[in-house]
Amino acid sequence: MFAQLVVSGIGQGSIYALVALGMTILFRVTTVVNFAHGELFMAGAFLIYALLNALGVPYAAAALAALLFLFLFGNAVERLLMRPLANAPHLSLAMMTVALSYLLRGGVRFLWGGNVRSLPPMFSFAPIEVGPVVIDAQDAVIIASTAALLVLFFALMRYSRFGKEAQAVTDSTRGAALVGINVAAFQRTMWGVAAMVAAVASILVAPETMLYPDMGARVLLRAFAAMTLGGFGSLGGAVAGGILMGIIEQLAGGYVSTAMIDIASYIVIIAVLLLRPSGLFGRAEVVRV
Repeated sequence: MFAQLVVSGIGQGSIYALVALGMTILFRVTTVVNFAHGELFMAGAFLIYALLNALGVPYAAAALAALLFLFLFGNAVERLLMRPLANAPHLSLAMMTVALSYLLRGGVRFLWGGNVRSLPPMFSFAPIEVGPVVIDAQDAVIIASTAALLVLFFALMRYSRFGKEAQAVTDSTRGAALVGINVAAFQRTMWGVAAMVAAVASILVAPETMLYPDMGARVLLRAFAAMTLGGFGSLGGAVAGGILMGIIEQLAGGYVSTAMIDIASYIVIIAVLLLRPSGLFGRAEVVRV
């Protein structure tokens, strides 16, 4: 039972890790926690649903359309909603993302109502059996995709010009501008990339979680707990925190009570903030001057 709960927790935690990874990518460059990221995840799922059912678009084409749309939507959010607040207090930026989350949720509820809907699974191969442990096909794909994205973004941040520019913008937007980096365009692109990662999560996860307007809020809470546990700004920390959150939930639900699954994230956030505010892999706070 223990091994099965851990494996199930890794699969569930990879969902949280995917969402937390998108939030962390944006946070590293802008220091903004995007509380609308869960709704971007939800919007991607409903966009795929609409393309499949209303227009009869093939699944692969619908998935690519969701990736492109959310990338462009993320760019538009930065340009139209966030950039006008560039010199506003940080709380104003956070509140704008909260307002955007309610707008997206309300828009989906207006268009499709509050009924639960479903997407067909992308993969239909048999579960993987390792002794007494069974790994669901969709979970295996989610785990592999999360690992691949982590390696990709780590390589980009560590070895590419893109990563050096990201670090420069993170350290000082003014300094980055002085050395010739178009900070506004870079931040706009990062909003698009983060939204596109939310679309990746939609493509992989929506067939498992079902579709409803509030689906993003539940995942966002777990992803936020994952970021808190792993350490804000750490790509590896976001993934590790998400997987740990999934394992904690499954073990608590299996050995204590299923009710613990819904409150485990709150307990983790409180415990980390009290015992280790920087998280497991968090960096020391940098003060900009």
